[in-house]
Amino acid sequence: MTRRIVLALLALTAAILVGAVVPLALQAVAHERDAYINATEATARSAAVIAEDKLGDHAADPALQAAVRSAARQDDELLVLNPQGQKVAWYGSPHDNWQQVAAAAAGNDLAAKLTKDRVIVVEPVWNDGKFNGTQLGTIVLERPIGPLNQNIEDLWLYLALLCGGAMVAAALIAVYFARWVSRPLARLDTAARRVANGDLACRARTGAGPPEVRRMAATFNMMAGRLETLVHGHRAMLADASHQLRTPLTALRLRLDLLAADSGPAAADELAGAQEEIARLSRLVDGLLATARAESTTEQLVNIDVVAAVAERVWAWQPVADGHGVKIVVEPAGIGDDGKDSSRPLIALSAGHLEQILDNLLDNAIDAIGDEGGCVRVSVAGTDQGTTLTVADDGPGMTPQERSRAFLRFTTGTPGGTGLGLAIVHRLVTANGGTIRLADTPGGGLTVELEFPGTGRYEATNPVA
Repeated sequence: MTRRIVLALLALTAAILVGAVVPLALQAVAHERDAYINATEATARSAAVIAEDKLGDHAADPALQAAVRSAARQDDELLVLNPQGQKVAWYGSPHDNWQQVAAAAAGNDLAAKLTKDRVIVVEPVWNDGKFNGTQLGTIVLERPIGPLNQNIEDLWLYLALLCGGAMVAAALIAVYFARWVSRPLARLDTAARRVANGDLACRARTGAGPPEVRRMAATFNMMAGRLETLVHGHRAMLADASHQLRTPLTALRLRLDLLAADSGPAAADELAGAQEEIARLSRLVDGLLATARAESTTEQLVNIDVVAAVAERVWAWQPVADGHGVKIVVEPAGIGDDGKDSSRPLIALSAGHLEQILDNLLDNAIDAIGDEGGCVRVSVAGTDQGTTLTVADDGPGMTPQERSRAFLRFTTGTPGGTGLGLAIVHRLVTANGGTIRLADTPGGGLTVELEFPGTGRYEATNPVA
């Protein structure tokens, strides 16, 4: 931000300087050049007046030479010619190019020429005026333009220093104001990221920057404070609800077990149904608590080895799958035909979220297949840009209408289900920047495809079975 503001202000200042100073400088240079030429012409006219008196009186050469010397100034080269073009008196050593300028003055007009190193002025000398008298001779004055060039260089140097000072001042002012605004914004951005990463106690500084930024920081702190109070209160409520709900449910289940042990066959069947409802209610409470935690907690992201996490959760769920006659097949990334393990993908998720996702997906897949037996395939494919985790079963699957509502709470097509598993998975996946998609498994069943942004890969040495 600071760089953009500085560059913008410098560009604006440079445009103003170019548009205003350069034309004025060119005009000043032209004025300086004209003034130098006019001064040279004035000196030539003065020399012509002096030469007129001497040439008209047919004065001796020494007197004319003294007059010429007094008319010329230092470094001038002055030449007095008679009407025949012969040198009568001179001061200095005029160059040969004066002859071209003298020829241009044949029309009895003053002629001036600016060359690369001198100004040449030719002034006719008239007796009793230009229109009534006769031409007594010609004055040729050559003056070097070294002083003119020095004045022009000094002018450009002064303007360059002035423009450079203006650019430096503009840069310093831009840096000051840009940092005055950008530093509080950067601190506010850092505080916002820390709050987003779970540090709800973080606050932004409110004593620096423009009034608008200070008000924004104060508003952010107010929002962060209310969010911290809300989240902590919600977490406390969840802990209390967990204790208050689970304890009576456990006690009620024990009472029903005791009643079932002492009851007859008819009453035992009824009690078994009540126990199933208690178990369903317990699962519903656990699902609600998991959903609330997924929506209210934000933890620090960590890099997770997807293949290792999949292998660990599949191993944990294998006994449950064996009890239902379900086979779990793992296809992790990096396992080649030779059985050697290569690089494996990493994804950035909150700690424990991937395990919750896999638990819900494996639980749903096993429940969907039921006791008839089937297969659940878990595959991982990843690159540095992203990782895809797929869980596919060969159960009854879902209709398009069921898939469109699968991520809504309490929506389920499985008898005895709570309708919270996919809702929890959807919440956890999206909260970590991923996407989830449901599709039909070829041959029948449901395929859940998760995509997460990648954070890199690392070299593993042992293959994952």
